[in-house]
Amino acid sequence: MITNITLSTKEQYLLQDHKTHEEQCILKYDNYANLATDEQLKAVFRSNSAVEKKHLEIINQLLNGKVPSMGGQSNQSSQQSSKTQQSMPSSQQSSVDLSNHKCFKASDKEMCIDMLNTEKYVSGVYDTSIFEFKNAQIRDVLNHIQKEEQKHGEAIYAYMESKGMYSS
Repeated sequence: MITNITLSTKEQYLLQDHKTHEEQCILKYDNYANLATDEQLKAVFRSNSAVEKKHLEIINQLLNGKVPSMGGQSNQSSQQSSKTQQSMPSSQQSSVDLSNHKCFKASDKEMCIDMLNTEKYVSGVYDTSIFEFKNAQIRDVLNHIQKEEQKHGEAIYAYMESKGMYSS
């Protein structure tokens, strides 16, 4: 069930920021999936990208005054709807293959560190904005997304730990 809501100007600005963050996460995950050398890491990046696309769809729904029901959604859903693709700028609808680009070279470990730092930042931004929304349903939706962002970080950490990349 979808509930209609009215957002304050501040809430709209916060959601616009979240939209930008989700778009950047999608872009980075898609590009890093193309650059990664390890198939297991490619799979982690692709899975996280698919969930980020769901997050973008949810943020777009909120910006349109609709609060989606979070019941029944899996934490790592990899299904992507065509609505997500339609809501993304055309420059981000397909990933860019940077593997032959001479200006950007990063190891699997460097990409993991970058995405782990990105997920820490994005999770923190969600945490802060949860307190800024009046509507409890929206807070619940943002909390749901934040938990999934934490799962992304956990997946990256687990990969790094299994490969001896993470120094405590």
